[in-house]
Amino acid sequence: MKTVATLRPLLVLPALLTALLALVAPAFAADEAEAPKGAAVTVLKAAKACFGNLVEVSGFILAREETAVRPERPGLKVAEVLAEAGDTVTAGQNLARLNQPEGGFQMIQAPVAGTISASTATIGAMAGARGEALFSIIARSEYDLVGLVPSADIARLAVNQPATIRVVGLGYVQGKVRRVAPTIEPNSQLGQVFIAITATQRLPINSSGRAEIKTGQSCGVAVPLAAILYTPAGTVVQVVRRNRVETKRVEVGLTDGGQVEIRDGVNEGDIVVARAGSLLREGDPVRPVMAADAK
Repeated sequence: MKTVATLRPLLVLPALLTALLALVAPAFAADEAEAPKGAAVTVLKAAKACFGNLVEVSGFILAREETAVRPERPGLKVAEVLAEAGDTVTAGQNLARLNQPEGGFQMIQAPVAGTISASTATIGAMAGARGEALFSIIARSEYDLVGLVPSADIARLAVNQPATIRVVGLGYVQGKVRRVAPTIEPNSQLGQVFIAITATQRLPINSSGRAEIKTGQSCGVAVPLAAILYTPAGTVVQVVRRNRVETKRVEVGLTDGGQVEIRDGVNEGDIVVARAGSLLREGDPVRPVMAADAK
């Protein structure tokens, strides 16, 4: 038979357990309050990026300088054609042989190196100092994109600014501003710009092209375009702090490749909701998932 002294520890133990649970329970409750359980959202860190300040220009591909080739005297007849349109020639290269009325012949040579853009030379045809040129040569194979720019953008252009040009049917070539016209057309309020194309391949004359001229560069914090939310109160970005949503009004700048420059309102390293939406509101609890981990 157990004595009262023997039973006393067994009676005290439940009371101790109850007291311990009473002390631990508030701590668990505090942890749960500090770690709200909400919807999972994809987030990313706002990072530094540089954006090009661009002016867009539409225009046509033209020869910078075209040279007409004719014989110096009349009454000659084409006896042999030695070059055709599209050929690249050197200065002094023979282009055609012409027969003279009194006998003998005369060689027609390229006065400059370049690309033959057009030719009317056919065997048996008459040639002279007047009339159509036998050959037209794009001097030194140099091309320009000649385009029109709104007057508001003309002041931003300067000689030697780099440009990327998309030529229809060909792809992208590089160039730089060669000349900016000093006047504006009064009715259209457009100014003319000449962009020298640095490509070495033959380009189709009169084909259309579109250029982006880089007039400067701005570096700052960038976020995806999808992170921007436009509201009646202004442009905002949603960030996550301590697992809750905060809404930040921002000033946006340049855009490039789906990224937007943030000039004010978000700092580098801030955790930004990758795809902002009206379903998330200020103070909502969320479970952030970094974009790299969400893939």
